[in-house]
Amino acid sequence: MLIVPVYNKQLIPEGKIYFQTSEFKSLAGKVVKDEKTVIIQNRYYQKREDMTEDNYYPIGAVGIVSEISSDGYVVVDLKNRVNIDELSIDADHNIELSISKRPDSDKVDENDDQERLERLKTDARDLAARFRFAGFINAFIDSMTSVGELLSALSYWMKNTNEDKYAIIAEDSAQKRLDMMEKVIVEYIEVTKVTTDATSAQEKEYKDMYREAAIKKQLEYLQKELDEMHPENVTDIQRFEEKIKESGMNEDARREAEKVLGRLKREGKNSSETGLLYDYLDFVTGLAWKKQESDFIDLTEAEKILNEDHYGLEKVKKRIIQQIAVMNLKRQQSGSILLFVGAPGTGKTSIGKSIAKSLGREYVRVSLGGVRDEADIRGHRRTYIGAMPGRIMDGIHKSGVSNPVMVLDEIDKLSASYNGDPASALLEVLDPEQNNTFTDHYMNVPYDLSDVLFICTANSLDTIPEPLLNRMEVINFTGYTGAEKLKIAKDHLLPKSLKAMGIEEEKLIVSDEILETIINDYTRETGVRGLRKRIDALCRGAAVMIAKGHDEAVEISKEQLRTELDMRPVRHESVPDEQKCGVVTGMAWTSVGGEILYIETLFTKGKGNLIITGKLGDVMRESAQIAVSLVKSMFPDRAKLFEENDLHIHVPDGAVPKDGPSAGITMTLALASLVSEKAVDPHIAMTGEVSLRGLVMPIGGLPEKLMAAVRAGVRTVFIPVDNEEDLIDVADGVKEKLEIVPVKSVREVLERASILKDRLMAAG
Repeated sequence: MLIVPVYNKQLIPEGKIYFQTSEFKSLAGKVVKDEKTVIIQNRYYQKREDMTEDNYYPIGAVGIVSEISSDGYVVVDLKNRVNIDELSIDADHNIELSISKRPDSDKVDENDDQERLERLKTDARDLAARFRFAGFINAFIDSMTSVGELLSALSYWMKNTNEDKYAIIAEDSAQKRLDMMEKVIVEYIEVTKVTTDATSAQEKEYKDMYREAAIKKQLEYLQKELDEMHPENVTDIQRFEEKIKESGMNEDARREAEKVLGRLKREGKNSSETGLLYDYLDFVTGLAWKKQESDFIDLTEAEKILNEDHYGLEKVKKRIIQQIAVMNLKRQQSGSILLFVGAPGTGKTSIGKSIAKSLGREYVRVSLGGVRDEADIRGHRRTYIGAMPGRIMDGIHKSGVSNPVMVLDEIDKLSASYNGDPASALLEVLDPEQNNTFTDHYMNVPYDLSDVLFICTANSLDTIPEPLLNRMEVINFTGYTGAEKLKIAKDHLLPKSLKAMGIEEEKLIVSDEILETIINDYTRETGVRGLRKRIDALCRGAAVMIAKGHDEAVEISKEQLRTELDMRPVRHESVPDEQKCGVVTGMAWTSVGGEILYIETLFTKGKGNLIITGKLGDVMRESAQIAVSLVKSMFPDRAKLFEENDLHIHVPDGAVPKDGPSAGITMTLALASLVSEKAVDPHIAMTGEVSLRGLVMPIGGLPEKLMAAVRAGVRTVFIPVDNEEDLIDVADGVKEKLEIVPVKSVREVLERASILKDRLMAAG
């Protein structure tokens, strides 16, 4: 016995039901003629694997398979209604049920049934006369032997709902069921007649419209033929009409373009607005409106390109490969908006070009540094003189595609003015949920930016508004170690510079020792921009010698560097062998990388005043005051020192502005050293914010600070214990040269510093 679940099909005792086995894959190859079949009806449409016992109505019908065509078309002659007493579904979605007969509460007069059938057949034949193949339809109608059978045949085209269909079979009174069936058939026939009458009434109007359209088409074709014969006579209007048709614009853009084109036609060439209208149409028709097909991207090849163009930056390249993998799987642009943050020269902008190359996409760079006007992002309204699109849409126009890799450079340099807030205008651009309908004021129509891969760059997060920052995924560029800079100089910077200067490789010899000297003594950065400039300077000097006829290879010596580079070596702070009491080595982050600094403290005769010098910001001054309070609480027996003397705290390089909380632990230890008259080993450096509870709080810029410590000769560093996880971002070469000690409290720092000092003195 077959069990067939159906949805939105009319079940009628003594009627028929038609279906194909392709609709029910579990029945394919199982249906045989004359087999008993139970038809059960779903309450609502749902996939078979998602159905439960509650999905089915409690009344079904039993029938016999009467016909099976070669293409899987099956006819079941329905006999009686049945109750679905029990129904269960196993793990393989097979249905088992228990049924019982559901007899009618009364019977229908056969003569009445036949009279109604003849009336309905007459109406149905009248309806069939309005269609093609009327003879075939009439023969089909004549073969019907009951009202139920006629309703079964017509139900395929009827619009009554699944609930309406079930209501008929659920009716226990055969007489009422006959009334319901007649009503449904009559309504269907009358509605269809009205529809066909309305169609016929409009037919002449449509024919006239089609005729007019055909004549216009003919005129367009003839005009096109003339244009091809005399291309010099093709007008701008005709060119724009053709471009609008072929552009693939959305409906809003098409309407706006056609509206502007209509104005251009009416204004004529001598109007003052002609130029503005022409520029607008030239811009919008020059945009790529059609979606680019998402091609498969070879991850191995993409990885190879990234490694060839950039040395190091493993974390960054790993994230980019992840992005490409997701795009491959989804066959569309997807994922976060990436924000590359790091010091200048660390490769944030240039890696965007490598990403475009690895994706096989166009590359566009938009500089946002110093942008103060919202119109630079959203464009000017066309009512203004000199109106033009914003930088985003201008970049899309220049790329010629709808899915470029767009680098928004220096996003932290945006600033607000009376002309609006550009950062707020970027919120829509960088939100994947909104930018599919980005509207530039100049265009005044939505454009889909969802396929654009946006990459933003910044030197610092401090000036980026929080709502804008929340839309981006931050990826830190921590800078390069000395070994990485040497590798980059040899494999990338020097070959590029030689090629740019037109010098053959064998004509200039720059040893690793020279490159290391330039890196250590003539640059002050975590990136390689300054290093590239120094190498360019060497190559220019060599170019002069070669151009003057120098036959032998030019070899650069250490003695030549100061002359060739036209600068004195950069002074990097390095730790001394000994340090007096009250002076402690700290670590700081700057826009060009990490540096060490010394916190100097001194008591002078006075009245308990606190003197702070070194051009410190408010946050750093607060750290100094916290440090004083902590030291007073930890050394209560030395309180008179603070009352009878003035305390002077100084941070060298007074001309350089300094701010930030990370010097708090350094100031505290310097004061403790001064009060206790115990010197701290200068080879110990530290960083961390402090609280009045005496806790060492986490800080930022740890990789850059540790690189500066290695460069200065520091051997041991104290870091907040909460920053221990950040060590994963620190190069192994840096961690190998340092003893890194995570600390929780100020007291722990004081104890460890004293132990280390005693141990070093004993070893000496």
